[in-house]
Amino acid sequence: MAGSPLQRMVVKFLALYAPVKWPAGVKTRPEVEQGVGGTAPGDFESDRRNLITVMQRFAAANRDFEWAPHPIFGKLSEREWLRWGYLHADHHLRQFGL
Repeated sequence: MAGSPLQRMVVKFLALYAPVKWPAGVKTRPEVEQGVGGTAPGDFESDRRNLITVMQRFAAANRDFEWAPHPIFGKLSEREWLRWGYLHADHHLRQFGL
């Protein structure tokens, strides 16, 4: 996990609740970067279908998984995970002009 507990708390609050868009160009954490510690890219269409499935599981009312600690923020509540998921998806969709 990155930083001290105080740093994580401040960054988490700013990332989740500050009324600003997430900046472009922030380096991806190695444990989630594709091909490093994260999932390596494969066939685009297959990856897209898998992403939709994971997003549906993430947003489902009855989840079939436990929340894992976030690599930067540590333990998040369900509400914080859902907020993070929305902001993260929004951040990447903006990269594609959507």
